[in-house]
Amino acid sequence: MPSPPVVEREILRPALALCLDVHAHPELPGTERRTAALLAARLEASGCTVTRNVGGHGVVGVLRNGDGPTVMLRAELDALPVTERTGLAYASTVPGVMHACGHDLHLAALAGAVDTLARTRSAWRGTVLAVGQPAEETLTGARDMLADGLYERFGTPDVVLAQHTSPAPAGTLAHAADPRTPLMAAGASVEVTVHGRGGHAGTPHLAVDPVLTAAATVLRLHSAVTRQTAPAEHPVLTVGAFRAGGPGNVVPDTAQLSLCVRALTEPAVDGMVDAVLRIVRAECAASGCPAEPGITVTARSPALLTDPAATAEVRRAHEELFGPHRVTGTAPLTATEDFARFGAGGVPTVYWLLGVTGAGPWRRARDGGAPVPPNHAPEFAPDVRTALPTGIAAMASAARRLLAPAGPRAATGAGVRPEGGRA
Repeated sequence: MPSPPVVEREILRPALALCLDVHAHPELPGTERRTAALLAARLEASGCTVTRNVGGHGVVGVLRNGDGPTVMLRAELDALPVTERTGLAYASTVPGVMHACGHDLHLAALAGAVDTLARTRSAWRGTVLAVGQPAEETLTGARDMLADGLYERFGTPDVVLAQHTSPAPAGTLAHAADPRTPLMAAGASVEVTVHGRGGHAGTPHLAVDPVLTAAATVLRLHSAVTRQTAPAEHPVLTVGAFRAGGPGNVVPDTAQLSLCVRALTEPAVDGMVDAVLRIVRAECAASGCPAEPGITVTARSPALLTDPAATAEVRRAHEELFGPHRVTGTAPLTATEDFARFGAGGVPTVYWLLGVTGAGPWRRARDGGAPVPPNHAPEFAPDVRTALPTGIAAMASAARRLLAPAGPRAATGAGVRPEGGRA
């Protein structure tokens, strides 16, 4: 396993404290008040001018350092409705809510990178926008920040950077193997309500059972939607929630489904959404439901395409800092992200994956043991000791590469050293 870069203690300690605090006190999308306040305080401590409540609980920190490009660094504030089973000493203290996707680590790495850049002003010129985005998991936060005038109020950036935890070995990074193809899929979230007619379990012929209809709909969706989309589009449909009824002796009036569809292109997602609409309506008609189903597309996200030129620059910076053996390429993923919205109007975006799996779990999985827990799993537990210094260094070096140099460009810059023991 690779060693993490050594980040100076005065940078790493507050970043680590932020990561552990946020992990222990997760907040769901749209409720991220405490998390936003913690990030705002850290950005202010680094010398940023901070604006709160942008597009919800969004935070924007501005660090100006003379004439030059504007580089935006983005991380997410929100957690997931998942019950944590990591056994960590700093595990979630909020029942049923967990940072199961690494947003706590993203925030801490962002704060550490801004701190690094603030301490190394003599090496660069330009403006850094540090953005803490709410409601990423519902694919609405980026849209809401942009609608609240993010670019009009703070300036349209010349490039936007972000990173995301991955169950790869901690201390490694991965960029799009081919920036001309999507790094992440386009997606849509759909809420469905099936209307039945309630009644007694002993006389089901006098009722219309929405549970049976919804169950048939789930099976039909999985078999039909992917059969109507080209396999090259990597179509994925997931029903994440099925809610209905109460006592076993009562036929309920309604049943609800929450689902998402994903594919590599937006036309393919459009086709999948159309198939969902047809199937839901057809199953309800076949069951004789007394009312048309309720079908609402609650969120959309475009495919995530990274800018080839900017990605090449950042990847070179990462290879210089970490060594080419720790920086790899990755094929398109069927995860979705609303980060792509920050590329509106042709703004270049760069996005990479940050490995977070510790040496022990990785070796055990490699040798036939328990598989590495993926993002969104209750056991997802990044190796913060290795992944956080790597994330700080990766974000700081990427930003510095795209800002204007104030003098001879250094491969690593002050505040971060490429090799050494754990910080």
